[in-house]
Amino acid sequence: MSRTPLDPDAPTLRARLRDVADRLVPWLERMRTEPVARLDGGRRAAEALGSEWPEEGTPWRHLLALLDRALATSLHTTSPGYLAYVPGGGLPDAAVAQLYADLVNRFTTLWMPAPAFVRMEIDVIRWIAAMVGFGPEAGGLLLSGGSMANLVAIHTARVARLPEDFLDGVILVGEQTHHSVAKAARIAGFPARALVVVPSDERFRMRPDALADTIVRLRDEGRRPFLVVASAGTTAVGAVDALDALAEVCARHGAWLHVDGAYGGFFALTERGRAALAGIGRADSVTLDPHKGLFLPYGTGALVVARRADLRAAHATHGSYLPAPSTDDDAWDLADLGPELSRDARGLRVWLPLRLHGFAAFRDALDDKLALARIAADAVRAMPGVRLVSEPVLSLFAFRWEGRAEDLDRANRRWLADTNQRGRVFLTGATVPDPRDGRPIFVLRVCVLGLRTEPATIEAAIADLDATRPG
Repeated sequence: MSRTPLDPDAPTLRARLRDVADRLVPWLERMRTEPVARLDGGRRAAEALGSEWPEEGTPWRHLLALLDRALATSLHTTSPGYLAYVPGGGLPDAAVAQLYADLVNRFTTLWMPAPAFVRMEIDVIRWIAAMVGFGPEAGGLLLSGGSMANLVAIHTARVARLPEDFLDGVILVGEQTHHSVAKAARIAGFPARALVVVPSDERFRMRPDALADTIVRLRDEGRRPFLVVASAGTTAVGAVDALDALAEVCARHGAWLHVDGAYGGFFALTERGRAALAGIGRADSVTLDPHKGLFLPYGTGALVVARRADLRAAHATHGSYLPAPSTDDDAWDLADLGPELSRDARGLRVWLPLRLHGFAAFRDALDDKLALARIAADAVRAMPGVRLVSEPVLSLFAFRWEGRAEDLDRANRRWLADTNQRGRVFLTGATVPDPRDGRPIFVLRVCVLGLRTEPATIEAAIADLDATRPG
């Protein structure tokens, strides 16, 4: 029987899988000692990968060579020294799970086509919801990341708290709230005036007293403050809002509390993290990113809500061409809980690593990141002329040099560039309001959340920062 080249025979497929494994398994080992960032030549590599309309196929070996070139000129986000932005990914077993999921290609947003695979995803959601502190009525779904999770949360809160005419609704955010919330509000149909910023304290946290005052003022103006977006680990400085106090305000005023824990949420697995995130279980919804806190591949986000019925009320629709909707509390139609119908089977790349290693292994890894961040922060604090602008509440902190220089921001940007140029670690910076007087300042930041980041990595980071420090 003849086969189309789109469906390779078993020997060809095995050979291609071996080729990929033979390249990437050694690369994972080399990556521990290779430079974290190789951006020189990136434009040339991108141009080499570009092509005109490919009417005819290209030899497999040639394509592998192009992939090798692309891999060589990029940020190595799975490197031990990647302390920039918020690290994510790198767990090899998740890649194995994704290969399995892509090859069997099961449809998992409805229960009927693949009940066992859907059950895996339901279990994952229930585990995450239980970690947050939600009860048996909780629900949720896996999404592409925190941006989509925040969008679904805003839509769900709008349906639950506002009438059909919702344009006078107000979303209350903090000064350090992730920019995806503003984008999500715009996509959800809210005008720019719907976002109102609540002042922060000296630790970059939304002030509960200011939140209460703002809600009262807005209602006196005839507007509808219906949603508060709190942060469990901000991207710029790692701040964690006083979630318990904010929950009290929201309960008193009937506002939906959404916690953006894309970066920090999974630290709730640890004892120190649970203490920092006290009150998160009182939220109505929580965003978390397994592709950060569980070291999974990018494209693995999560939203959990205290009441699955709220998600269903905001999203459920039906077509006559689909299977009859499931009415079983243990057999969810995930498409009724969010915006997607067709999408990849995300649950398997979360379920398999968690079942294979157990939550204890992830807890130990996250505890390790918390400890390393504190070691790094103490070492930076001890450097002459350096001020910690934000302490590591979790595993992220911000700092800057404040010695004698005509332009301190410029000096700190140069410090950042010189440190990264050494190639052992890669850091990023941000502009934030100075907690002392509110003026904008540039800070360097360290985020310890890489799967392979270890004490030797932190030692290298401190040595390179000290060697390149201004003054």
